[in-house]
Amino acid sequence: MAAGETQLYAKVFNKLKGRSTPSLLDPLLGMGFPAHTALKALAATGRKTAEEASNWLHCHCNDPSLDDPIPQEYALFLCPTGPLLDKLQDFWRESRRQCAKNRAHEVFPHITLCDFFTCEDQKVEYLYEALKRAGDRTLRAFPSAVPLVLHSSISYLGFFVDDSPADIIREFAVMFATEASVLADCTVKPCTKQLHLTLAHKFYPHHQRTLEQLARAINPSHSCQWTATLYSRDMRFVHYQTLRVLFQYKPQNVDELTLSPGDYIFVDPTQQEEASEGWVIGISQRTGCRGFLPENYTERASECDTWVRHRTYTFSVTPDLSSRKDGEASSRRNGDPNPPSSSRSLSSLQSLQATIVRRSVLVVRHGERVDQIFGKSWLQQCTTPDGRYYRPDLNFPRSLPKRSRGIKDFENDPPLSSCGIFQSRMAGEALLDSGIRITSVFSSPALRCLQTAKHILGEFKLEKKVKIRVEPGIFEWTKWEAGKTTPTLMTLEEMKEADFNVSLDYRPAFPLASLLPAESYDDYVHRCAVSMEQIVSTCPQDGVILVVGHSSALDTCTRPLLGLPPRDCADFAQLVRKVPSLGMCFCEENKEEGKWELVNPPVKTLTHGSNSAFNWRNWIQGN
Repeated sequence: MAAGETQLYAKVFNKLKGRSTPSLLDPLLGMGFPAHTALKALAATGRKTAEEASNWLHCHCNDPSLDDPIPQEYALFLCPTGPLLDKLQDFWRESRRQCAKNRAHEVFPHITLCDFFTCEDQKVEYLYEALKRAGDRTLRAFPSAVPLVLHSSISYLGFFVDDSPADIIREFAVMFATEASVLADCTVKPCTKQLHLTLAHKFYPHHQRTLEQLARAINPSHSCQWTATLYSRDMRFVHYQTLRVLFQYKPQNVDELTLSPGDYIFVDPTQQEEASEGWVIGISQRTGCRGFLPENYTERASECDTWVRHRTYTFSVTPDLSSRKDGEASSRRNGDPNPPSSSRSLSSLQSLQATIVRRSVLVVRHGERVDQIFGKSWLQQCTTPDGRYYRPDLNFPRSLPKRSRGIKDFENDPPLSSCGIFQSRMAGEALLDSGIRITSVFSSPALRCLQTAKHILGEFKLEKKVKIRVEPGIFEWTKWEAGKTTPTLMTLEEMKEADFNVSLDYRPAFPLASLLPAESYDDYVHRCAVSMEQIVSTCPQDGVILVVGHSSALDTCTRPLLGLPPRDCADFAQLVRKVPSLGMCFCEENKEEGKWELVNPPVKTLTHGSNSAFNWRNWIQGN
């Protein structure tokens, strides 16, 4: 680089160094990367971590355009989250299945706030500051619900935003454009026309009726927390086709590309004269290199699949914003991809303040239990000769709570494994990020359920504020429990002593002493139905009622709400075996029609593989 350019980057680096703690640029410069390519890598990876930027630079070591001063293009979108997004994504999938792909499928559900614009790599951080400032100024006025009205024409289908909320959203877009101009020296054209969320665009006319029918199934009043999200794309490939690699390919000639599953390839349809039949010429997004590749190793990808998400600003309904300090912001608001622990409480507060349009019941199965992994003899594996607990494997919990009769009380009331605790926290974190508002919590008296409820609440920072109401009526079917007596479960006093924030005032539908061993299936489903009736009646306010129980609860605690009769006993037994740890069912109350409806849970499922025990000595000797 010329001396003048070096001085320019040095000035930018020093300015950013004072704003970022620690600077993402420092480790990259320490590795010997030039400042201009380091900044380019940071912009291309969303300025998340220095490690990602370093990996990008290593992959692009043979990229002929690495030193070219080509900035990224950026755009700001208002994106729905939560139940509304789930319904929109269902529409995306079903409309593509029934009516083929149209232009709307190229991008995720969104409301466009500005046209794409360019920003120099060394000024990208100022865009994040512009987003935060514009969001903070609009937060008080941002509508708690964005009313959407369905509009249809021969080539367009989508939701229009009503005038008054639309004016506030447009003001936010104008503020962002102004701040970006001042801070980052960018020319941003905010959207000032009719705000809309496109469902279908440029489709075949004979598909219009089908698309309209699918669209009417979307209730635009579904709970939703709106998030302003800043994305970037490589401006060189705007008019290219994007292919996703399906299979690995090792080049047979020097002019061919190396392919790995998941890679994206940019292909210019007008520049394929040199390619033989079945082959295309493309540029790898992962490496920046150009070459030939077999077309049947790829599939068409969506336009937005290669976009990079930079920062988000989530609009939450806040009852008392006067207490917000100017410098306070969550990780979504200040653009910090690795927020300090102090910002976590604010993020939790925002989710607490999010509104839920309807009263809802979220039934969750507990996390992985320790005997599920180590078998029925798990207690013998972790007990010393003098009756004390020790940890023979990392998947055993660090400690066990005190029980009145000692460690033997855990034999038929096992705790969560370490992985079960992790699963519960992960589910709690995902529920927090989804924006739901938990208003009350009910749990089976089983230790594993209490622990799951506690760890979910912990991610919301509610474990000390929301009391867990213990309801023995949703305990497991006692016929499935070992022995001729019901398991010895913890008393409320033992739960309090073990630091479970349980309610001592709640009167359960079925006291613990009323549980009978080896009860009939009819008695069990009746018990669950009566318990759910009481749970719902004691929580009339809108919000999410969290019910933590067993795999069977996903059936027996939801069917009564839906007005469905009990399932056949044989079918029931087969069904509940398929419920994984932290499996969820979500019911919403439809007050207009006077009924409950089963809808998509606010978070996705948790899937992972097994990890068998390992004895290094046997492994060495065996090999």
